[in-house]
Amino acid sequence: MAMERLKNPELSPPAALDPAGRLSRPVVFYFDRLGIVLIHVGTVVALCGRTSRGVIALAVAFYVVRMFGITAGYHRYFAHRAFKTSRWFQFVLALLGTTASQKGPLWWAAAHRDHHRYSDTVRDVHSPIQHGFWHAHMGWWFGRKYEELDSDKIKDFARYPELRFLDRWYHLGVFGCMAAAAAIAGWDGFLWGYVVSTCALMHGTFAINSLAHVYGSRRYATTDTSRNNLWLAIVTLGEGWHNNHHHYMSSANQGFFWWELDLSYYVLRLLSWLGVVWEVRTPPAHVINARLVPPARS
Repeated sequence: MAMERLKNPELSPPAALDPAGRLSRPVVFYFDRLGIVLIHVGTVVALCGRTSRGVIALAVAFYVVRMFGITAGYHRYFAHRAFKTSRWFQFVLALLGTTASQKGPLWWAAAHRDHHRYSDTVRDVHSPIQHGFWHAHMGWWFGRKYEELDSDKIKDFARYPELRFLDRWYHLGVFGCMAAAAAIAGWDGFLWGYVVSTCALMHGTFAINSLAHVYGSRRYATTDTSRNNLWLAIVTLGEGWHNNHHHYMSSANQGFFWWELDLSYYVLRLLSWLGVVWEVRTPPAHVINARLVPPARS
């Protein structure tokens, strides 16, 4: 049934790829796409120019902090509600996520919920199985038909006016990140702290959509092609344990075992000790031991 679900378009009508409504802010759309191009051009300029340990360290710091905003904030909190927190820290997570230049928290989480709802069917815009590597990785991001937020898919968070504000004006976080990088180290700080780290952050995040459904191992017999990949887990602070995640998506830890590195979860656990977050969900034993892929026969 799993393979039939992946291969048979009739089980997943392609009409879902064309959500109703048109983009009401075309200038923003083209500005964002131009920004993606310029980020890649700027990365080449930075790599070909002068550098120093200081600006490289700045790029790494901006990458790690903002990756946490995506993994712990946009993904594990807003998309999956894997833990609870206060309204003020909820706002902090949303604001931090906007600095990653991946649009607003409501839009991101709603799109990701669709990924799980239709995973590896033609309705899943992230699926390399259905749409090819380029489209799954970032090609879909360039399409206007995916631009609008469907607030019905994220009613639980769309009721907060401050989140709706950040979702609409997510560029404020982007510009704030640019300004902070430039204030720390001038033009080189902007190039490395914002441009280079954003390029790396973008492809690190998108690799979960594309590579984590192609390369790696499978522990659980999910109905999609999700895989666990150590290297992607290192790059994304724990998101690379993608087969684990598709098996039990509401868990705050995606590395189910002690040897599965998951830096985002370690930070969340620390925050739970400090009382900033609570009810941090982890998979119960019966979930960890369920639907295991049978060992290969020799």
